[in-house]
Amino acid sequence: MLSRRHFLTSLIAVAAAQAISPSISLATEKRRIPWRNWSGSQQCFPQARKAPTSVAELQALITSTKGVIRPVGSGHSFSPLVPTDDILVSLSRMSGIVSHDPDRLQATIQAGTRLGDIGQPLEAAGQALITMPDIDQQSLAGCLATATHGTGAGTGCIPTLVEALELVTANGEVLQCSEQQNSDIFQAAKVSLGSLGVITKVTLQNSAPYRLKRETVWREFDEILEVAEEMAGSNRNFEFYYIPFTGMGWTDVHNITNEPLATTERLDTNDGANDLKLARDMLSWSPALREVILSTYMKTIDDEVVIESSWKNYANDRNVRFNEMEYHLPRENGLKALKEIREVLEKDFSEVFFPIEFRYVKGDDIWLSPFYQRETCSIAVHRFFEEDYQVYFNAIEPILRKYHGRPHWGKLNKLDAQDFARLYPKWDDFRQVRQQLDPQGRFLNPYLKQLFT
Repeated sequence: MLSRRHFLTSLIAVAAAQAISPSISLATEKRRIPWRNWSGSQQCFPQARKAPTSVAELQALITSTKGVIRPVGSGHSFSPLVPTDDILVSLSRMSGIVSHDPDRLQATIQAGTRLGDIGQPLEAAGQALITMPDIDQQSLAGCLATATHGTGAGTGCIPTLVEALELVTANGEVLQCSEQQNSDIFQAAKVSLGSLGVITKVTLQNSAPYRLKRETVWREFDEILEVAEEMAGSNRNFEFYYIPFTGMGWTDVHNITNEPLATTERLDTNDGANDLKLARDMLSWSPALREVILSTYMKTIDDEVVIESSWKNYANDRNVRFNEMEYHLPRENGLKALKEIREVLEKDFSEVFFPIEFRYVKGDDIWLSPFYQRETCSIAVHRFFEEDYQVYFNAIEPILRKYHGRPHWGKLNKLDAQDFARLYPKWDDFRQVRQQLDPQGRFLNPYLKQLFT
């Protein structure tokens, strides 16, 4: 109470001093409000932050302003896609389901809608998303911009679900895009890094509502390597995690079921991350002892089973912040790369405690999709947000590149335009479409300008 009162009196004193000072004017002084992403690794001080409520407002904003415009979602990307000193545009006030087609099981949804706000209304309309990532705070437009994905060898990234989209371009024009209408723009816009314009509506191909049975099993790392490929082929959704300095990890599968809703006792993943950090801090003097204690403890953890509606079972709460690097590798290279990553990590980086995440994603034909024309394994490494990630990521990234990985567009990496041109057969096609739609570079911040000009 005393602290709050002291804070209040300090604010009052500062305000009073400014009011009587001839050199400071509260009315005329302009202060830019900083924008930061979820982890705090990216930030900027935009001149303006706008949140239009309609396409017409967005058109007026684009045509009446100068400088760079960057669309911003929920800030869950770690790469520098958003930062600009000019204008940030949020579609948070343009959200919700616009319409749905019960015969085709399709729904048109405003692009500012968070994934976590789609599941329940879709279910009420007799539909469900075919796949979801393990975090549901992203905006739908952000998921398209970065090729956000879940896991499952038979399911693609979120953009593969798109049947049509609406795009507002740099001159304020509204384009309807699909396989039949503006087809090249459609292929480019499904994964575009927000560099073509602002996507305002998306029509998704969905399914009937379904229930998932999620089974989590703790295993030794060597066992996971032995069963991973078979489990990826025999389960609808499959992923696994390896916990550094434990020799242990867990497999996670989801399969469609008609069994009644049920759940066993669940381990809180946020508590788990904090426990791993505590073990790292307390046992930093002996990684070997740390492994003995943690592996012994993990062998006592019960398996988990959760049966729920699909949209409730996909996502987890992530309250322990981190920075992340994720690469998408040809499926045949994934486990080989993971073994090398583990060796480097446990040889040189005893301070790392966040698990390594390993997922499977089906290939597609979207121009800038990291899954373009290949079946894929995704490997993600993390560092606690208050700790320097660069040395660790710099040591791991060459392994991921050696095995022909393409980085997740929303995750940290050090690739440049020449690197991406080698990785993406349709890179020049995309650049051509981008240049036609936005010749003045209105949607290019410094990072994107380096890639596309």
